[in-house]
Amino acid sequence: MARILLIIAAVIIGLMLLGPIVSFAFTLLKWALILGAVAFAGVALNKWYQSSRAE
Repeated sequence: MARILLIIAAVIIGLMLLGPIVSFAFTLLKWALILGAVAFAGVALNKWYQSSRAE
Protein backbone atom coordinates (compact mmCIF):
# COMPACT_ATOMS: atom_id res chain seq x y z
CA MET A 1 0.00 0.00 0.00
CA ALA A 2 2.79 2.40 0.90
CA ARG A 3 4.58 1.63 -2.35
CA ILE A 4 1.46 2.49 -4.38
CA LEU A 5 1.02 5.78 -2.52
CA LEU A 6 4.70 6.58 -3.09
CA ILE A 7 4.35 5.92 -6.83
CA ILE A 8 1.20 8.06 -7.00
CA ALA A 9 2.94 10.87 -5.12
CA ALA A 10 5.94 10.66 -7.46
CA VAL A 11 3.68 10.83 -10.52
CA ILE A 12 1.81 13.85 -9.14
CA ILE A 13 5.05 15.65 -8.27
CA GLY A 14 6.43 14.81 -11.72
CA LEU A 15 3.36 16.26 -13.42
CA MET A 16 3.55 19.38 -11.25
CA LEU A 17 7.17 19.91 -12.30
CA LEU A 18 6.46 19.14 -15.94
CA GLY A 19 4.22 22.21 -16.36
CA PRO A 20 6.85 24.88 -15.63
CA ILE A 21 9.52 22.98 -17.57
CA VAL A 22 7.35 22.77 -20.70
CA SER A 23 6.33 26.41 -20.27
CA PHE A 24 9.99 27.45 -20.05
CA ALA A 25 10.84 25.41 -23.15
CA PHE A 26 8.05 27.08 -25.14
CA THR A 27 9.20 30.51 -23.90
CA LEU A 28 12.71 29.78 -25.17
CA LEU A 29 11.26 28.60 -28.49
CA LYS A 30 9.18 31.77 -28.78
CA TRP A 31 12.19 34.03 -28.22
CA ALA A 32 14.30 31.99 -30.65
CA LEU A 33 11.62 32.43 -33.32
CA ILE A 34 11.38 36.18 -32.64
CA LEU A 35 15.16 36.62 -32.83
CA GLY A 36 15.27 34.50 -35.99
CA ALA A 37 12.58 36.63 -37.62
CA VAL A 38 14.43 39.83 -36.70
CA ALA A 39 17.71 38.43 -38.06
CA PHE A 40 15.97 37.28 -41.27
CA ALA A 41 14.42 40.73 -41.74
CA GLY A 42 17.82 42.34 -41.19
CA VAL A 43 19.48 40.13 -43.78
CA ALA A 44 16.66 40.70 -46.27
CA LEU A 45 16.80 44.49 -45.81
CA ASN A 46 20.58 44.45 -46.15
CA LYS A 47 20.40 42.48 -49.42
CA TRP A 48 17.62 44.74 -50.73
CA TYR A 49 19.62 47.87 -49.83
CA GLN A 50 22.78 46.59 -51.47
CA SER A 51 20.95 45.53 -54.64
CA SER A 52 19.16 48.88 -54.94
CA ARG A 53 22.40 50.79 -54.33
CA ALA A 54 24.27 48.85 -57.06
CA GLU A 55 21.95 50.05 -59.81
